[in-house]
Formats: sequence, structure tokens, C-alpha cells
Amino acid sequence: MKSRWNWACALSTVAMLAVTGSSQSSETRGATFTKAGELMLPKGYRKWMFIGASITPNGLNSGSAPFPEFHSVYVELDNFRSYQKNGKFPEGTVMVKELSLVQPGKHPDGSLDSASGRGYFPGSLNGLDVMVKDSARFSKTNNWGFFTFGHHAQPYNATAKESSTTECASCHIANVAKTDMVWVRYYPLLSVQID
Repeated sequence: MKSRWNWACALSTVAMLAVTGSSQSSETRGATFTKAGELMLPKGYRKWMFIGASITPNGLNSGSAPFPEFHSVYVELDNFRSYQKNGKFPEGTVMVKELSLVQPGKHPDGSLDSASGRGYFPGSLNGLDVMVKDSARFSKTNNWGFFTFGHHAQPYNATAKESSTTECASCHIANVAKTDMVWVRYYPLLSVQID
């Protein structure tokens, strides 16, 4: 009787490993680089922890905001929890910022009316930016590398070269170096314990 129970436990463990192994194979955990050092487009990031979205629309910035899209930010749950515990993201953290256009509105500031009130609402997807924490690769930019997979509709580029320091890193270094290069003040979930 005991040997049957042991066999049943062993078989269910193997089955669970097969299921979890097959689901993880379709999603990349961490960053994957080509031999040339380009970052490969992350997979499965929409299943990661969504920590928030910000927007600085053209209508509130004299008609020309530097970043007028919605910025939806995702990070893997383990890295999110590590930040909550330690105040820093661990090595290998990947943060994805997916951009979406603002639905055009009829008001002078670009807002539109909806059943929930007047406001700004996301439209079509329009680009993908990624940050990777890797102190060996990116020591010159406070341990983070910055990548753009295109500011256009899908499909996004399959790989991306590291952005120059002046494109992204310099602004993060000047403004958010004390919060591990991340604009944490715009993402209150980073300070909330999630079970």
C-alpha cells in the first residue's frame, strides 16, 4: 500500500514539473542577449506584475510632451517583492514599459468624455522600452541598461541595442539614482505589501 502511495506521489510530481516546465519555456525569465550584445524582446511580460501607468499628454504640455503616451510598467513578481523587502531591485531585474497612444478627445486639452467622466484613455499600443539591471554589463550607467524596441505599432523589433547614455540613463541618473534608477514615486504599488 505504501509503495502505491509513493508511486502516486512521484507520478504527480513528474506531471506537475512537466506542466510548469512547458509553461515557462514559452516565457523568458530575465534578460536574453544575442551574441552581439543586443537585448532580445522579452516574452510573457504582460503576465508579470503590473505596477502602474503614467501619462503626460500633449494637451497638458503646450501641445508637445516628450512622452505623450500611456506608460504601462511591468516587472516580474519575484523582483517586485525583492524591491519591497530591500529597497533595491536584484541583479537580472527586467522592467518593461509598454507605450499606448492616447485616444483623441474633442476638448482643447485632448481629453474625452466617457461614462466615468472626462479624462484620458489608452488607445493602440505604440512601442516598448526595457530596463535591465546587470552591474557587469552596465556599470557606467548605475548598473542599468536601457533599450527601445521601437516607438511604433506592433510588431516590435525582435532585438534592441543599448540606448546611448544621453537617451535615457542620464535623466534617470540625474533624477532617480537614489531610488535604484526607477521613478518609484509614480508607482505606489512598490510600497504596498502584496500577498
